[in-house]
Amino acid sequence: MFHRIHIKQHERGLRFRKGDFYGLVGAGPYKLALVQHLWNEAFRGEKLKIVSTLDTRVRHPLLDVFVKDEAFRKAVHVVDLKDTERALAWKDGRLAWILGPGRHVFWKVPYELVFEVFDAEAEPRFEHAKLDVVLRHEDARTHLAGVEAAPHEEVILFREGTQIARFREGRFVYWQGAGKVTAKSVDLREQTADVAGQEIMTRDKVTLRVNLVVTSRVVDALQAVSVVDDWSQALYRDAQLALRAAVGARTLDALLTDKEAVGAEVRGALTKRAESFGVEVRSVGLRDLILPGDMKTILNQVITAQKEAEANVIKRREETAAARSQANTAKLLADNPALARLKELELLQEILAGAKTEFVFGRGDLATQVRSLIEREG
Repeated sequence: MFHRIHIKQHERGLRFRKGDFYGLVGAGPYKLALVQHLWNEAFRGEKLKIVSTLDTRVRHPLLDVFVKDEAFRKAVHVVDLKDTERALAWKDGRLAWILGPGRHVFWKVPYELVFEVFDAEAEPRFEHAKLDVVLRHEDARTHLAGVEAAPHEEVILFREGTQIARFREGRFVYWQGAGKVTAKSVDLREQTADVAGQEIMTRDKVTLRVNLVVTSRVVDALQAVSVVDDWSQALYRDAQLALRAAVGARTLDALLTDKEAVGAEVRGALTKRAESFGVEVRSVGLRDLILPGDMKTILNQVITAQKEAEANVIKRREETAAARSQANTAKLLADNPALARLKELELLQEILAGAKTEFVFGRGDLATQVRSLIEREG
């Protein structure tokens, strides 16, 4: 009598003796005398475990022992990955696994297997013709990560503090587990910052609130993320300090008279500082000057008094000019008797305008006769 065993084409046999791996048994029919089979099991501790190669990936606690057997190694693919290596396993043209560090074993039949190995440390960026297929795989989240940049952004990636990539507008996919990767995104569009509500004392001890508008743009993204922690906050603080220095050096009158000079001074101080962390200051301007309520009243009174004084000066100037004109006219008439008589006739014409009185004059000076008539009537 015989003990018969048939191992199918998609199966393999694993022989064990007293728990130790003893060898691989290929496909085919096998027979052993029943007595010998029972003897092997009972006294030699031999067992045969049949496994299916349709389960392509080999998993077993003694896997490291299996791969030392020459027959077993010929029947499988062994993929040994270092700590910094990753691999894609394709089964019949379809992505089956994304493999991390370690030893991975696969049956060579019945499927066609292809493996792609990548060094995540030497080349952290993952690029592939079937990138979208890879990213849709269930293992992708474990081994891969990605960053996207809009058209107006620049993204800089650091691994353990060292820059590994810098790109604009697009997607960057990288391997995980080969060091901590940090992504810094920088907006390259023009930015407007309102430095609002600062209470500042002028040189003549007047406290007022000043609103400043600063327009800027990042021109060097790497400097913007490496020199300062937050470039926008750094620019804001520097604008505050520059504004305090500019306002504190001026009196209120000077500040109200020439606000543009203050803006220019702040911009000059701010531009030099901003250049050190990769930012260009495009414009700076004082938007509002807000005075306390009592100061507004006092200032209005001062302005009113100034305007009244200016009006009085103008009035006195006009009176002086009129008196000077009359004196010049009197001197001119005294020096020119004919002109004086002509002026008298003009005055007489104005006096008699509209009157219906008739006069008869005799010989002699006409002006003298008219004057005598007026004096007698008076």
